[in-house]
Amino acid sequence: MPASPTDRPPVSRRQRGFTLIELLVVIAIIAILIALLLPAVQQAREAARRSQCKNNLKQIGLALHNYLSTYNVFPLAMASDPTGATNGGQWSAQARILPYIDQGAMYNNVNFSVNYAKGVSPARDRVPVFLCPSEPNDKVRLDGGLEIYPINYGFNGGTWEYWNETNGKKGDGAFCVNSSFRPRDFVDGMTNTLAFGEVKTFTPYIRDGANPSAAGTAVPTSILSYSDGSLKTGGGIGANSSSGHTEWVDGRIHQTGFTTTFTPNKITPITDGSTTEPDGDFNSCREANGCTTPTYAAVTTRSWHEGVVHVLLMDGSTRSASENISLTIWRNLGARADNQVLGEW
Repeated sequence: MPASPTDRPPVSRRQRGFTLIELLVVIAIIAILIALLLPAVQQAREAARRSQCKNNLKQIGLALHNYLSTYNVFPLAMASDPTGATNGGQWSAQARILPYIDQGAMYNNVNFSVNYAKGVSPARDRVPVFLCPSEPNDKVRLDGGLEIYPINYGFNGGTWEYWNETNGKKGDGAFCVNSSFRPRDFVDGMTNTLAFGEVKTFTPYIRDGANPSAAGTAVPTSILSYSDGSLKTGGGIGANSSSGHTEWVDGRIHQTGFTTTFTPNKITPITDGSTTEPDGDFNSCREANGCTTPTYAAVTTRSWHEGVVHVLLMDGSTRSASENISLTIWRNLGARADNQVLGEW
């Protein structure tokens, strides 16, 4: 009698696995795919960060124009009386527009009759609109153990000679000490004048050398041309290394502004004769700090976005300024009334 199919011995089926070579091939293919995909992901993220950065500037532009609608003037950079005292006026333009960037509660902590204090609100508070998403040093700064927060967007203080404490002469930019500029003051048109631009936090700077001391000193081609021993007066670099643009409430130009002395992202070494930094800013004499000489400032716009610096124009529009922009055009953009109406740039 034939055997039933169920009586047949089971057929042995061997499970076949990956060989070592096949496994290595699969790993290599995955690595190649990741290598191809990663730059695209990074580019997408950077594009998003750039978009957010420009949007921050756009919000600042809207705030400036809302301030204008309320007070009929644009905010001043800071205030100073004829003696050089601030009497509460050292608050920055950025602090003055807080209500217009949805920071009304923070604005309520501002007392413009006294100077700001480090370690308390709002000086220690982080303002998201004032910080670029690409900034790696988005962190509090400690000054004598007291907290204060940095900033990534500075006002346009003009070309070079920024302020004269003795006669009240203002620079040629969009903002200054004791300024009360109106749209009519922008002779070149607000479309042709810079309002704000990117700056890097924790920037080294040199200050209080009272050099140059004469009014009308020519714009330098290099900060090094003014780096002699006199620049050590008042601290030089050593006492202030890497503290530029770390106080968003302070209206002084090395903290919340920039000048068009040099083009965007220009590397400018600084030295006080004993300390040297590979890149930094310059302020000959801090505004409202007992200066008897003009305040000259070479404070450069800098960005973490490769090849460009995002800027806000006085009309509220935003642009990406190439670091290769002509120095002449850049300085024309920084001046509010030099009678240079620009085309494409």
